[in-house]
Parts: sequence; C-alpha cells; structure tokens
Amino acid sequence: MPITHINPPGIPGHPAYSQGTIAEAGRTLYIGGQNGVGPDGAITGDIAEQTRTALRNLIAVLEAAGGEKTDVAKMTIMIVESADLMAAFGASREVWGDVPTAVSMLRVVGLGRPEALIEIEAIAALPPA
Repeated sequence: MPITHINPPGIPGHPAYSQGTIAEAGRTLYIGGQNGVGPDGAITGDIAEQTRTALRNLIAVLEAAGGEKTDVAKMTIMIVESADLMAAFGASREVWGDVPTAVSMLRVVGLGRPEALIEIEAIAALPPA
C-alpha cells in the first residue's frame, strides 16, 4: 500500500519524519505531532501562542493533502503538565472553532523539544482524490 508524504512549504522539514502521511488505499491522513514551531524552526511564546501555531501547522498539513478541519476524525493533544490547560483550550477555540473532533488529551512531563509546551497529532478521513 503506497504512502504519500505531506511536507508543506512554510513548516520546517526533517529527514526523520513527515509532517503528514496518506495511506492511499483508504485516503486516511496521519498528521504527525505538531508543535508551536514557526517557519524558522523556532518554538517561542506561551502555551496560548504555541497552541495556535501548532493548530495552524496541523491545518496546513491537512490542507496540503486536500482536506479541511471537518475531515479530522481523531486528534491527540499532549500538553506539558505545568502548562495552563484553560489558556490552551481558549487558544485552540480561536483557531479550530466549533469542529467536533474526537480528542485525547494527555498531560506529559516533557516533549521532544524542551521549549515545546504542546504537541498535537491527528487522523483525517480525506475525500477521494
């Protein structure tokens, strides 16, 4: 089963991972964990800013694959245990809106990059190509 790798412009790439992948047989998009990383590769700001940026990055991957927010079937959110959950939730509503996505929320001790306060991954069911 072929896998298409999605790495849209404006999000730093890395040879060890793809920002998203499509399992072509089922048009399922698996979006890798998105942090609040800007186009320059830096993660800056508080939990609210990082949440908005992570979701915008997730949406960029989704749109690059031909999807939209309503195609997301499942989202997993990992947030550093010391971060303000309510500030993250408020910021997510600004970007994500009222799209009823299945969500798992995990409080974690830390993430892959020490300055990251949140990481969001998603699975989307895309329309036929």
